[in-house]
Amino acid sequence: MFGSTKPTNITDTGHIHVGKGLNNNALGVVGSTVIGLASTAPLYSLAATLGWVILAVGEQAPVAFLAAAIPMIFAAFAYQELNREMPDCGTTFVWGAKAFGPIVGWIGGWAVAVSAIMVLANVAEIAGLYFWYLLGNDDIANNRPLVVITGCIFIALMTGVSAIGVQIGERLQMVMMVIQYVALALFGILAFIGALNGGSPSAVAFDPEWFNPAAVTSWSGFIEAVLLCLFIYWGWDTCLALNEETRNPRRTPGQAALATIVILIVTYVGISVAVMMFAGFGDTGFGLTNEANLDDVFTVLRDALFGPWGWFLILAMLVSGASSTQTTILPTARGTLSMAVYGALPARFAKVHPRFKTPAFSTTVMGIAAIAYYALMSVISENVLADSLTSMGLAVALYYSITAFACVWYFRKTLFDNARNFFMRGLLPLLGGIMLAYAFVQSAIDMIDVDYGYTVLLGIGGAFVIGVGALAFGFVLMGAWALNPRSRGFFSGERLNKDTPVLVPEE
Repeated sequence: MFGSTKPTNITDTGHIHVGKGLNNNALGVVGSTVIGLASTAPLYSLAATLGWVILAVGEQAPVAFLAAAIPMIFAAFAYQELNREMPDCGTTFVWGAKAFGPIVGWIGGWAVAVSAIMVLANVAEIAGLYFWYLLGNDDIANNRPLVVITGCIFIALMTGVSAIGVQIGERLQMVMMVIQYVALALFGILAFIGALNGGSPSAVAFDPEWFNPAAVTSWSGFIEAVLLCLFIYWGWDTCLALNEETRNPRRTPGQAALATIVILIVTYVGISVAVMMFAGFGDTGFGLTNEANLDDVFTVLRDALFGPWGWFLILAMLVSGASSTQTTILPTARGTLSMAVYGALPARFAKVHPRFKTPAFSTTVMGIAAIAYYALMSVISENVLADSLTSMGLAVALYYSITAFACVWYFRKTLFDNARNFFMRGLLPLLGGIMLAYAFVQSAIDMIDVDYGYTVLLGIGGAFVIGVGALAFGFVLMGAWALNPRSRGFFSGERLNKDTPVLVPEE
């Protein structure tokens, strides 16, 4: 089936009659976009980030949100172009291997898994915490072991949903996304109205200068804010990992990814402006630079905006964490499925459930790994867990930049065929890759500082040790698998190289 010559089950057009066994034609543009949005957990992401962004860059927070979207859009172009050529659920793994060889591809696939496992600990904790808030039991919400147990239960439940089928997950995500966006819309509208009618003593008037990049007074503060904003867009690429289960797999996933980013831009900028108008920039009361408000701006403003309906925002926060828990499992399970198909992981990871047509084994392993990681980090220290979540950005920047550079290199011979190729496959992905590589390097440098996060390990910032250590551990695992005779076809480039067709379903 694999080799340097064309496999016998591939047609003259390069299409393979039978793919990896996933549920073909299960998702459309709307479903893919909803799943992409759910992966970003927009409600919680904005609530937990807005205060820190304003602390770093002040009134120019909207500029930071817009600036952070630029490399994401450019990277999305790279994903779109590579997906049109090779709609494989392995995404970065497959594209990186085809462009730069098996080692880069394998590490790209590992970075996807690392980022997912780390963020799962975060969103599961949010789901567990707000579950008890919703029930009105603050004592249990403040009981660390019970919150962790609840979060692990959410991971297990969402792993089960992911294993049963992508269509069931899509329907569930539709409901949860409606709840999340209704809460976001109400929050923004109520904040805007409250700012205009004097509902807040710290309210300020809208100022067009908030959107003026020239008004930024601190370059270092602006870069810090952009890096914070950059990673709350993360998750849109889930659309691409579901390409083999999508109708029109060469076009729909890319369209859904770009739609996801555009919706997030409107959401983040629009809601942030409304909240800035209502709360102001002071360091007391509702003020957005008040240290007591930084970790969760929305909860601080909940009672002032929602009154007795504040429970609905708590529900939406719970839904935000729970929905992201489910959708974060999807891309890694499919990534490891693809890696196993091409011999980069044990064949067991390539097993697809005969009834549900999902990567059942990969999904289960992903869930178990996330539960083990969350529980272990929580037992060691809550601060270590917090720094591990912060370091997740390194893995994200790494695999996004690999994909962007892979696009440029893979299509290098056709970049000057026409203007579209030059921009969509060349210049814009290249710029996106450079920006994301810079984000990786700058974030790593920042994390070295002992004052960066909550812990100090080996005499430097704990976030750096955890983030870089997790990526370095990938080389250890890759080396161990390379010693297995079953891996020779992959690492020799025989089973996956620039010329071998990918194993995807015929359209």
